[in-house]
Amino acid sequence: MSEIKDIPAFPNDVKQISERAGMTLRDYFARGAIQGLLNNGMHPNMYQLARDAYAIADALLVIRAEDE
Repeated sequence: MSEIKDIPAFPNDVKQISERAGMTLRDYFARGAIQGLLNNGMHPNMYQLARDAYAIADALLVIRAEDE
């Protein structure tokens, strides 16, 4: 699954300085999930909020890979 987690969110033809440079698709999905979770107002703990957002992002990546 680490290959799936490292997909760049905004790929380009410019060579990256490092493999971890920039935002991954996982990060982009987690960003969207955080917005939804915050709108719900059910996360008083910011660390749990981040964990939940990345769990949602991981699920989205799995489903995305199944459809390819």
